[in-house]
Amino acid sequence: MSAEQVSGLCEQLVKAVTVIMDPASTQRYRLEALKFCEEFKEKCPICVPCGLKLAEKTQTAIVRHFGLQILEHVVKYRWNNMPRLEKVYLKNNVMGLISSGTQSILEEESHIKDVLSRIVVEMIKREWPQHWPDMLKELDTLSKQGETQTELVMFILLRLAEDVVTFQTLPTQRRRDIQQTLTQNMEKIFSFLLTALQQNVNKYRLMVGAPQEQEVLTSPQKTDLAQEPKAQANCRVGIAALNTLAGYIDWVALSHITADNCKLLEMLCLLLNEPELQVGAAECLLIAVSRKGKLEDRKPLMVLFGDVAMHCILSAAQTADGEGLVEKHYVFLKRLCQVLCALGSQLCALLGSDCNVETPANFGKYLESFLAFTTHPSQFLRSSTQITWGALFRHEVLSRDPLLLAVVPKYLRASMTNLVKVGFPSKADSPSCEYSRFDFDSDEDFNAFFNSFRAQQGEVMRMACRLDPLTGFQMAGEWLKYQLTAPVDTGPTNSKTGEGLCSIFSPSFVQWDAMTFFSESVISQMFRTMDKDEIPVNDGIDLLQLVLNFETKDPLILSCVLTNVSALFPFVTYRPEYLPQVLSKLFASVTFEVVEESKAPRTRAVKNVRRHACSSIIKMCRDYPQLVLPNFEMLYNHVKQLLSNELLLTQMEKCALMEALVLISNQFKDYERQKAFLEELMAPVAGLWLSPEMQRVLSDPEAFISYVGADNKIADPVLEDPSGLNRSRISFCVYTILGVVKRARWPAATEEAKAGGFFLGYLPSGTPMYRNPCTEQVLKLFDNLLALIRTHNSLYTPEMVARLGDTFAKALDMLEVEKNAILGLPQPLLELYDSPVYKTVLERMQGFFCTLYDNCFHILGNAGPSMQQDFYTVEGLATQLLSSAFNNLNNIPDYRLRPMLRVFVKPLVLSCPAEYYETLVCPMLGPLFTYLHMRLSQKWQVINQRSMLCEDDAADDNPESQEMLEEQLVRLLTREVMDLATVCCVSKKGVEQNTTAAVDGDDDEAMATEVTPPANAELTELGKCLMKQEDVCTAVLITAYTSLSWKDTLSCQRTTTQLCWPLLKQVLPGNLLPDAVSWFFTSVLKGLQVHGQHDGCMAALVHLAFQIYEALRPRYGELKAVMEQVPDIQLDSLEQFDSKLLNPTLQKVADKRRKDHFKRLISGCIGKPIGEQFRKEVHIRNLPSLFKKVKPSLETDVLENEDGEGFNVLFEP
Repeated sequence: MSAEQVSGLCEQLVKAVTVIMDPASTQRYRLEALKFCEEFKEKCPICVPCGLKLAEKTQTAIVRHFGLQILEHVVKYRWNNMPRLEKVYLKNNVMGLISSGTQSILEEESHIKDVLSRIVVEMIKREWPQHWPDMLKELDTLSKQGETQTELVMFILLRLAEDVVTFQTLPTQRRRDIQQTLTQNMEKIFSFLLTALQQNVNKYRLMVGAPQEQEVLTSPQKTDLAQEPKAQANCRVGIAALNTLAGYIDWVALSHITADNCKLLEMLCLLLNEPELQVGAAECLLIAVSRKGKLEDRKPLMVLFGDVAMHCILSAAQTADGEGLVEKHYVFLKRLCQVLCALGSQLCALLGSDCNVETPANFGKYLESFLAFTTHPSQFLRSSTQITWGALFRHEVLSRDPLLLAVVPKYLRASMTNLVKVGFPSKADSPSCEYSRFDFDSDEDFNAFFNSFRAQQGEVMRMACRLDPLTGFQMAGEWLKYQLTAPVDTGPTNSKTGEGLCSIFSPSFVQWDAMTFFSESVISQMFRTMDKDEIPVNDGIDLLQLVLNFETKDPLILSCVLTNVSALFPFVTYRPEYLPQVLSKLFASVTFEVVEESKAPRTRAVKNVRRHACSSIIKMCRDYPQLVLPNFEMLYNHVKQLLSNELLLTQMEKCALMEALVLISNQFKDYERQKAFLEELMAPVAGLWLSPEMQRVLSDPEAFISYVGADNKIADPVLEDPSGLNRSRISFCVYTILGVVKRARWPAATEEAKAGGFFLGYLPSGTPMYRNPCTEQVLKLFDNLLALIRTHNSLYTPEMVARLGDTFAKALDMLEVEKNAILGLPQPLLELYDSPVYKTVLERMQGFFCTLYDNCFHILGNAGPSMQQDFYTVEGLATQLLSSAFNNLNNIPDYRLRPMLRVFVKPLVLSCPAEYYETLVCPMLGPLFTYLHMRLSQKWQVINQRSMLCEDDAADDNPESQEMLEEQLVRLLTREVMDLATVCCVSKKGVEQNTTAAVDGDDDEAMATEVTPPANAELTELGKCLMKQEDVCTAVLITAYTSLSWKDTLSCQRTTTQLCWPLLKQVLPGNLLPDAVSWFFTSVLKGLQVHGQHDGCMAALVHLAFQIYEALRPRYGELKAVMEQVPDIQLDSLEQFDSKLLNPTLQKVADKRRKDHFKRLISGCIGKPIGEQFRKEVHIRNLPSLFKKVKPSLETDVLENEDGEGFNVLFEP
């Protein structure tokens, strides 16, 4: 190889690199140049000399970078085949480049430093320590040359720790060798890092003129201009040392961090006041303080509560905050806040344990500074402190500490401010806004954050109130009184609901909203914490009277007032005479209107108030029925009066009030009396529902369409709605039936049930039987309900869809809200409250169909638990359900089928006693599962074909495109179906444990393979019953195993861990056909092909394949034939695995090792993420073992080598 050859090639390469990087190059030229460079890297025998020549200092940075890339490529892909001398030559030259081949620390490009350190790390990964014992000495020698070399050495050490410990990107044995050698040398490495840090910081401080004795840096004096670069160079090394330390502090033994009287921690604290180094220092401190491990080892970390450390942390925080909002300082503040949080967590872990840790002397100072972060204008910083406050308030020692108890009122005061929803990034009405612009991309983003932050604050406030319940209550009372008297400020945004009313951004509403949340949290906690006789009843009743007397026409504020009424309601249990006043207030709000007799559609804010009042009444009747019972007549008359005017309330509101009455009637505890009451209550519904006209409408699709007005063409789609009243009559009946079925119950105590005439005796299984007083009324209406369901399902047939009027062509489509929820699109914030609930008659029609469909199935789902044996023994129930609910399923869209399975089929199956499995559940589920399997298979086939055909189609640019919506719906339906199968077949015990089986992308294979379903995932009685029926058994098994290769990770993982094995285990004793066995096994391997890239799925599928192979291979030789088709399988390894499996006399190898061996066998069909599919494999050989193994049988790592390299190690002495 001549020098001319090298020069000639290098000239060509320089030209090629220039073309690649020149923005003016044409695409063709660029591709040719790229191809030339890649082929050179792959094939040229003189890569090393060319790379070294291109990396010379005289070349441009781009060319040098390419030269170094060539060298990196050589080390990664050719190292194993290079002669020893060439390796030594390359290593020496690379070390030479570090020594003298780069520009100075301030001039050199960072990407050059990066690639140079990568080359060294790649060589270390292949040769250290066995073949390169002096590596650390060489690096140490290099670092003595100056700052430039020291920084590069830091980069090398950091990169090495990241590759070996953090990302673990090399084979197990090599990783172990390197990590153990690093650990053995850790004292030297730490001493090197600390010395470098100390020396460079001291030099830097001297040059910028900061007096060294002072801990806190005063503003730097003017430096001599000649000294400036030198100072910058020292600072650069300091930063590199901190970054490198951050890569080690996370995992080294804690003793290194706390060595020498915690010298490292002390240095880091002092550096917090060094503007250039403070972020790096805070990062290191945070990692150190967040360490887990033995409590005893963590004890020295308490030094950070000492005077010096506390002083450094607090002065640094004050300085950073005093500089105003600068991104760098703000990032530093966030780190400091995290450091204080982690310190709090360490204190909570150590105090009260066996480590003899006392409450630190500076605990009060710590709390004050922590409180400062809780009151900082940044919403993000405020929220960061909450978890730690929670831990402090909960802690069994600290929660009794007078210092902490003194902070509780201050914390609650801070919460009063923090609950106020201000700080939207698009606004400028609070100091928080400026900070939010750094932390959030949009108002929606901020809104989502704030809602979860507020919920978290609620939790912590309740914990604080446990320690001091009265203070919280007094604050709530003060704030409530203040809000009741404060003038209303609507702010600049006017509500569309009406002139002078609040919008959700109005200052008054924001304050009301926060106050309401606060009072709700603290009052509920007070009732839980304090003894009955200590409760301040008089104060509570005074507040309640103020709230009841407060009048407002603003729907948003009225909604808050109602919440306060509910929060203060427990006081009424002490003074029942106030109940009528509370009821009057709530009933007045049920009929709330902003403008009386207005024809305009109600806005959501108004509708929310009315709904809120209804649900408050229901809640009161549900939680305090004994209290309300004496006032039953008054309540009943109120409701009758409201119901007498058909237009006064919406159907939902009418039914809510009827539900409240039913809840109180449960307290009669007298079957006959309650039955008579329900009969009277439902008489208007029965009259309407059973009338000949309604019967005709409900059983004939054409008559139905015409009755609800869906065949009309309407000129003014906003105001005109001639059939609105007809629709509301149907809704009223369905809502009422649902309300009664859901709420009417027998007494919970068996003695009371017997005394009241509810008890009927026992089922053969010993379950008590009760009769529900609503049964007779509901069953009377049942036939028409089934007729309505059948009719509703028929509307989806093409003939019926064609009959819809022009205005209503899309009446059966999904509502926009449903679409957005499925696609995960956020709702615009303001619109939610200010828009009318339905804007056009089409939307009203869509809402009607959607709600009607859901409610009918809710009735069927609730009928079982409510009416029990009276429902399950309805004559021919299975047939009736099949011909109504499951009628015309082919045309029912996915978005309607989903709720049917969830709200009807699932509850019906779960509540059904075993006595009725044969007559009701099996005849229904058999045809259903067969149908669902067929439907889902077809849907997934379409999706798979589509993804093969339209890889270049532009439809996907639009996230709301129809295809995307359909695909997401198929996913959700799949999950629903698999969930139904799991609920039917597998006992809950196994399922609950399984839900934790997901492993989030853990790179360590050993970790991931541990995801094993618990052995006790047994079949339920229903599951066994279903599996006896051949058609159901086949349908469920085939659906479960086919679903493994459908492109839905969640469904695949759940089905694999919960359903597949228990089902197959059930049919094992029978005679399975060899083809069936092969098909099950192949289905799992196909699943691996599709989902192998997701660690959780991959682990579960590997485990399932392993279970099937181990259980069935002895009986079915066909499984071996399937295994032989796995791509790249090593047949001799398969033979070895098989012979061990089939030879029962051999001692069984540990489960984990057998599974690992099996996983290596099938690795050829485990799918990889797209980023890895075309990646060139890097092979790192194992070196001779550093440590003698005790037993040769433990040599697992050698087997892990893909190319069988390690076998010679086995036989070396």
